[in-house]
Amino acid sequence: AEYMGHFLSVYFFFAMTCEVGLYGLAVMGQNFALNMAEHGFRVAVCNRSVEKVRTTVQRAKAEGDLPLEGFEDVASFVAGIKKPRKVIILVMAGKPVDDTIALLSQHMEAGDLIVDGGNEWFPNTLRRAEELKPKNIMFMGMGISGGEEGARKGPSLMPGGPPGSYEMMEPILTKCAAQVDDGPCTFNIGGVGSGNYVKMVHNGIEYGDMQLIAESYDVLKRLGGLSNDDLATVFAEWNKGELESFLIEITAKIFAKKDDLVPAGGHLVDQILDQTGMKGTGRWTIQEAAERNCPASVMAAALDARYVSGRKQERVAAAEILKGPEAPTAPADRATLVSQVRQALYAAKIVSYAQGMNLIRDAGIANGWDINLGECSRIWKGGCIIRAVFLDQIKAAFQKNPALPNLLVDPNFAAMLNERQQAWRSVVAAAITAGIPCPAMSGALAYYDSYRRASLPANLTQAQRDFFGGHSYERTDREGTFHCLWDDAHHDIGNVEERGRGNL
Repeated sequence: AEYMGHFLSVYFFFAMTCEVGLYGLAVMGQNFALNMAEHGFRVAVCNRSVEKVRTTVQRAKAEGDLPLEGFEDVASFVAGIKKPRKVIILVMAGKPVDDTIALLSQHMEAGDLIVDGGNEWFPNTLRRAEELKPKNIMFMGMGISGGEEGARKGPSLMPGGPPGSYEMMEPILTKCAAQVDDGPCTFNIGGVGSGNYVKMVHNGIEYGDMQLIAESYDVLKRLGGLSNDDLATVFAEWNKGELESFLIEITAKIFAKKDDLVPAGGHLVDQILDQTGMKGTGRWTIQEAAERNCPASVMAAALDARYVSGRKQERVAAAEILKGPEAPTAPADRATLVSQVRQALYAAKIVSYAQGMNLIRDAGIANGWDINLGECSRIWKGGCIIRAVFLDQIKAAFQKNPALPNLLVDPNFAAMLNERQQAWRSVVAAAITAGIPCPAMSGALAYYDSYRRASLPANLTQAQRDFFGGHSYERTDREGTFHCLWDDAHHDIGNVEERGRGNL
């Protein structure tokens, strides 16, 4: 009995030295746990299946005898973490998160903190934070970008939680995030839900970036006749200039990769089915943009392109029925086309980021999050999928003018767009003439042309609304709200101001 008592005392002494816990040990969870341990934090890990706990413990030992403790039941896992406890959960979004919170909160106490590191719809984060309030357990949503490699070596971390929650996590997050020239790729985004929101928009921008690159590839291949080896060279060269980014870098590598399953050694990209998957964050971004009346044409086009790609059988059948233009004529100067596509891609990319930043800003104002857009762009410089050299310029634009209404009117970005807009138009026109779809690139151009115009044809649309629905209109030459009796079928609706207030 004396020996057993001593054993238990020693066990709990060591167990209670764990500074943070992580529940959910799929690859992302394992890698982030090992990341924290490698930075000197003693990490407690647990998972629904015991086998993954053992695998993670084995990895910790093999990767440098890292300070990581595995627990095979939730009660001992929670008991093994220093108070106030900090527990990160990395499980599938939706019901699994609710189930995990219910399981953990049975054993947690007032002042403890649960951090959801998954891709989650931000209203769910708001709801969960409210549900935990009676127990005085804090809840934070934290976006993690960078994939499996980023989780292990340093991701971009986007935390948003109640007052005091970031301060609890700050020592861990600032060490474990990707490190760039101006600091760790994390900061206190804002209140509950803000971290998930910024990560959601990050993913929407990612959709747009990928679609713009795919359209550039399509134009260069089908109109310019570039081979995969040519494309690998072009994208590798682009990655040395203004387009330098993770996605451009890996695109060059993808075009160069030979297919190991084909004896003749063809390129793998040609054997990959043209059907793009998705996990929902892009759809959430467009839902939110619609709710906030915030234009998001590039991200919406990217989402639609994925939907169309999923209808493979329909497209194959339609290809036998629907006709396009005659075979496209190759440009006289391939080098000119490559240069124009590069400029068009860069210009459209600016529009995509401008739309994403506007959405974050509008949501931040509506929810009282007070989000620093310059810092958002800074923490995307390292670790994450959309990391790119031009994020430094976005950061500079918002640092110079935090109230900037749109990136497009920042003097630096306006000059770049003005310089590239003719090449951009040439690419879109050539693609449309050749029957090559470029919805994201053309959608970006349409937004640019709409935003730069002081007058739009919306006057006609509003006149139509007044004609068929009596919705009234404002005038350019005088104050007030007006309604017209357009023909004999129309009648006076009385006080049009009352209609605007919903009283008619």
